[in-house]
Amino acid sequence: MNALEGSGRWFEDVREGDVFASAVTVTETHLVLGAGLIGDFNPHHTNAEFAKGTRYGTPILHGMMTSAIMGAAVGMYFHGTAIAYLEHRARFLAPVRAGDTLTSRWTVTGLLPKSAHRGGIVVLAGKATIQDGTSVAEADAKILVAAR
Repeated sequence: MNALEGSGRWFEDVREGDVFASAVTVTETHLVLGAGLIGDFNPHHTNAEFAKGTRYGTPILHGMMTSAIMGAAVGMYFHGTAIAYLEHRARFLAPVRAGDTLTSRWTVTGLLPKSAHRGGIVVLAGKATIQDGTSVAEADAKILVAAR
């Protein structure tokens, strides 16, 4: 048995107002892998010389990758107890660059019991910031989580 299996929060252990967070320092590898994973090789993300002439000045992380990193915090909080990640909607506010430390903070905003699924839906509001406090993304999510 995996040491982390079932280590996440169960539906009945979650309360409105609960907060959890995760942080990761973005590297050039995130930009390169992001381009390969989603097939978006736009020079804003992959060409340092092109990016010098843009409003950002350097290559920036794909919004989809920022969103994915935010979602990873949800997956780990409900590690082994998640049944399905139902919804994730993000809005991007500022760029993320290699070298930025991206912190994702999620707040539980609602709980919807689903006895037919032996658990319930956890409704979440998320915010991502970088090391200087700049807000780079906001998100809403819903995840179906198992009860004990």
